[in-house]
Amino acid sequence: MTRIDDVARAAGVSTATVSRALRGLPMVSESTRRRVLDAATRLGYSASPSASRLAGGRTGGVAVVVPRITRWFFSTVVEAAEESLHEAGYDVLLFNLGGSEQARLKLLHTGALRQRADAVMLISMPLLAEDFAAVSQLELPGVTVSSGTPVPGWPSIRIDDVGAARKAMDHLIGLGHTRIARICGESSDELAFTTHVDRRRGYLEALTRAGITPDPALEVEGSLDLAGGAAATEQLLARDAGFTAIFATCDEAAMGALTTLRRHGLRVPEDVSLVGIDDHDLAPAIGLTTVAQPAAEQGRRAVQTLLAPAAPQRDVLLPTHLTVRESTAAPARTLDG
Repeated sequence: MTRIDDVARAAGVSTATVSRALRGLPMVSESTRRRVLDAATRLGYSASPSASRLAGGRTGGVAVVVPRITRWFFSTVVEAAEESLHEAGYDVLLFNLGGSEQARLKLLHTGALRQRADAVMLISMPLLAEDFAAVSQLELPGVTVSSGTPVPGWPSIRIDDVGAARKAMDHLIGLGHTRIARICGESSDELAFTTHVDRRRGYLEALTRAGITPDPALEVEGSLDLAGGAAATEQLLARDAGFTAIFATCDEAAMGALTTLRRHGLRVPEDVSLVGIDDHDLAPAIGLTTVAQPAAEQGRRAVQTLLAPAAPQRDVLLPTHLTVRESTAAPARTLDG
């Protein structure tokens, strides 16, 4: 089936230009518009129902909903999505819930999205059973990004969080670590998305496959940021559980762990190996080993899926890869207090 990418290649323009040309938006020359229309006709291209509804919308805006805009992953996805939407001629309505369950309920159940936007992008958004009726009543095209709750009829763009965690753990286990601590998200978080749940599953699967019995004393909850990682590492050290490595659910938590380890006079990786997930912009500067995920690409692909494909995939998995830096090495000894 013909996709917008095919039309763009045939016409020698970008997908955003194809979108603008087919929707009759300005900033496209008449010669380019004719070339795009000719290519679309020749290839038999027709936009998806979602793209057609979006093109015929009233507001020209796309609602982008995030739990916390201050987190690196969310801000990176939003920035990439915003650039792609602006290039295609759409405005972005950013809804930052600030970690508030009340804000989530108000947004989904008051009709604010339907009144102000022509499409919706939910990033790592948890939904309860009673929320699905409200989302369905929006009657808007939408897409989900990263972990969260799948919405029937909406495509999903994400990574394999379980597999990403296994990559991090397999690296540590391959170096010889058997006492591997884990810093995870808080189960009490009002907007607890499924990322840390899936990555815990990968952590446990990797241990089990290696014949290592999981030790609950090596798992500590903490907010997925610098402060949370630092506090969680303080708890690990206070438990005297004995560990040679830490797997942090995200790079920001790993950075917080690094500050605590250094404050206690511990060296990374000589005393403790440290690995995260994300490939945060600062990860290379501190030599952090991490499983890199394409955060910006998830934002761009979400926009492409909303605007373009004639038959969008319902679950697009983007690849991750291990990036080894200076924060991991073979274990020298076990921290036992």
